[in-house]
Amino acid sequence: MRAKKKNTPETSLSFRLRGVGKQIAKHLARLDIHSVRDLLFHLPARYQDRTQVQAIRTLLPGNEVVIEGTIQSISMPTHGRTKLLCELKDETGTLYLRFFHVLPYLVDSLKPGNRMRCYSEVRLGAKGLEMVHPEFQLITPQRPIPIDAHLTPVYPATEGLSQYVLRKIINNALAIIRQHPELREILPLPLLQSLSLPTLQEALQFVHKPPRDIAMTELLENKTVAQKRLIFEELLAHRISLLHIKHQFQSQTSIPFQMKDHLSQQFLSNLPFQLTNAQSRVVAEIKTDLSRPHPMLRLVQGDVGSGKTVVAVLAMLQAIENGYQAAMMAPTELLAEQHTRVTKRWLEPLGIKVAFLSSSIKGRERTTALKAIGNGEAQIVLGTHALFQEEVAFSKLAFIIVDEQHRFGVQQRALFRQKGMQADYYPHQLIMTATPIPRTLAMSFYADLDVSMIDELPPGRTPIITSIIANSRREEVIERVRSACREGRQVYWVCPLIEESEALNCQAATNTAEQLQAALPEIKVGLIHGRLRANEKDKIMQAFQQGELHLLVATTVIEVGVDVPNASVMVIENAERLGLSQLHQLRGRVGRGKVASYCLLLYQHPLSELAKARLAVIRETTDGFQIAQRDLELRGPGEVLGTRQTGELSFRVADLIRDSDLLPHVQHAAERILHDHVDIIEPLTERWLGKGREYGKV
Repeated sequence: MRAKKKNTPETSLSFRLRGVGKQIAKHLARLDIHSVRDLLFHLPARYQDRTQVQAIRTLLPGNEVVIEGTIQSISMPTHGRTKLLCELKDETGTLYLRFFHVLPYLVDSLKPGNRMRCYSEVRLGAKGLEMVHPEFQLITPQRPIPIDAHLTPVYPATEGLSQYVLRKIINNALAIIRQHPELREILPLPLLQSLSLPTLQEALQFVHKPPRDIAMTELLENKTVAQKRLIFEELLAHRISLLHIKHQFQSQTSIPFQMKDHLSQQFLSNLPFQLTNAQSRVVAEIKTDLSRPHPMLRLVQGDVGSGKTVVAVLAMLQAIENGYQAAMMAPTELLAEQHTRVTKRWLEPLGIKVAFLSSSIKGRERTTALKAIGNGEAQIVLGTHALFQEEVAFSKLAFIIVDEQHRFGVQQRALFRQKGMQADYYPHQLIMTATPIPRTLAMSFYADLDVSMIDELPPGRTPIITSIIANSRREEVIERVRSACREGRQVYWVCPLIEESEALNCQAATNTAEQLQAALPEIKVGLIHGRLRANEKDKIMQAFQQGELHLLVATTVIEVGVDVPNASVMVIENAERLGLSQLHQLRGRVGRGKVASYCLLLYQHPLSELAKARLAVIRETTDGFQIAQRDLELRGPGEVLGTRQTGELSFRVADLIRDSDLLPHVQHAAERILHDHVDIIEPLTERWLGKGREYGKV
């Protein structure tokens, strides 16, 4: 995200650009525009073609056009919304101009005999063809108006800023573009020439004032060479920022762990299963990283059920064997508690002390945990956001793990990392995600990370059969739930919302639980959602895990990490409202036992084309990486990465899917700049990312 700047005399547009006073500057600030550069990077959302005057006889309803004519008559109807009706005539026909609000300038301008040029959408009205509140200019012999030589930009706007004002001040900025050092050309000219790209100033002139002969479709699809120039520089700034961070990170010092395998071998021999080849490969990659004298920064991707927890525990054992602490942070208390239960079960027989910390741990229990963490008695610490609270002090923390990293904000991860920063070393970092990330995104947004993929599921996982069912067949689904529970199986029933929302037309979890309990009186139904206290959620989840509850109605709080092998049916309400990756995560809660499992996707009519495409994909494949790629294509990178909430992903002109053909050129150029032109790294990343370039450091 771009950094916010204060309106000081040095940066305020009102001190630097004609036509921008304090009030206009205030409106511009709402659009995050604080400088001439911000203004010129405020790019058009679309364009209008005002380069030809159309004859009235040739007009068709629905088209936006320019016309010229002479006012024949003016009337002010006394009934209806119309306050002023103007009859306009050219050599070929008549059209009416309809105004619902009459301001003084209209009364002064619209008089019979006046000639005017108008622009608006044509529609069919009661009297024939008409325009409603058109943009217009009066034409006089003393004030002839030349026809536009360029296509007209339409900008994202805000209250108090009309298109006319925005165009006027942006034109003023374009007139003095060469005087602004912040808009100078940064990229090496040989690089631009090798890619046949224009300079920045040429590109900005073009996108704000495209020539009339350019194809509108090329502009709207960002295919012109000028737009490609801006896209290339933005992608380049992002990639250089991440690579620069990686180089900085690798120059820091860390504790090199000696490759000791005593605890690891004990741990592996106690497991009731063998590691997959993919798990073994990733463990080896992590061990190699941990043996180096600079901090590891590795992302481990693995599909639902691929066994990331085992890999994480083996990595933490390397820290323990070398006499240091390891800590793992999860996004929810439910998931952190599950990690703790599993880790204790695996490691306490080896004599390893595991501690848990969350905001719900209070009183003596909290004091005991903090003391064990601070004096080093707790060798492995698991928890939530509570791990980076100020009162938490570690003894010898040298290795940290962030699970489901995209669910944490930038500052949260930074604070966690600082817990392991000592005078002479930085902690090793492992980042894990159960959301497979398409290669395009991984290359572009995790360029600062080394990436490992657990692309193999453990043997014995039963296939999950996915069905798409209209909500009108709800009774059939309830009967399937009854049958599964009678056979001793357990069922999830997931609802997107906790309470009713007429706007979204979604079944609320609370109402659904009541309805299902009434329909299935012989079955024990539980309810879990994000607003319950942590201890209440834990109690319900434990009851479900231990088989005391047959049917668990839940919100998407159970999306990540909960493991109940006896659960064989997953029902998801309003599945059309969830993204592919989220549906895949939820589906992954079943299929963990030895019997066939089912995922039933309930949907409401009518389905949009996007919703149909999403549901078709989730039915056709259980491959998380294929699903992630389709999710990227259907919804965009911000949704797939989950970064709309954390502010990490903010492109102005680039689109990773549309512009993927530029990525190889971007990667090559980034390496050249880092090697030969380090002086441009700072101005380039500041231009496009502002302070956002810092996000990769955490």
